[in-house]
Amino acid sequence: MNFNNQIKNRRIILASESPRRAELLKQIGLNFEIKPSAVDEGKEPKESLESYVKRVALSKAEKAADACRGERPFAPTVIIAADTIVILNKKRLGKPESSESATAMLKKLSGRCHTVMTGVAVVDTVKNKKVTKVASTKVWFKKLTDEEIKEYVKSSEPLDKAGGYGIQGKAAVFVKKIEGDYFNIVGLPLNTLYEMLAAL
Repeated sequence: MNFNNQIKNRRIILASESPRRAELLKQIGLNFEIKPSAVDEGKEPKESLESYVKRVALSKAEKAADACRGERPFAPTVIIAADTIVILNKKRLGKPESSESATAMLKKLSGRCHTVMTGVAVVDTVKNKKVTKVASTKVWFKKLTDEEIKEYVKSSEPLDKAGGYGIQGKAAVFVKKIEGDYFNIVGLPLNTLYEMLAAL
């Protein structure tokens, strides 16, 4: 990929424990370290969902950047962080906490259109530059049978994913069509990230 030399020669940190985001960064040829950054992901009253994902992503990136600034010797670092949510009827669906909650989520998504929204944050620790963007993708599910939901939940695939499904996994057969960036649904909108890194 045609990343500028500043990015190629810099230490890059992915502030996420998501294996899917790590796979996507490898796919576009970035060398990086993984340093998960845990922050409070509670939504503030009256906060829009777009503002929410942007704030959480930036909080993750800033926390990782602060940790890097405290390291000796200091290495110029670019931090990448993201937060993905699934939205149905203007309400956020997080990661299911149990098989029962995964089943309930999939029943809600069945036969309907929902939105996957990802906030992406990039922090440059040398320039102290912070960039945030939000990507949204619409996803249409086919009507799911109880048996399809039961078998999918039994696979345990839904349990670590926003909305209770992974489009890159077995749930691919549930998706009738999408409108927007496919990689955003996986967890990291690559075109958006590429533009952000190129602008540093």
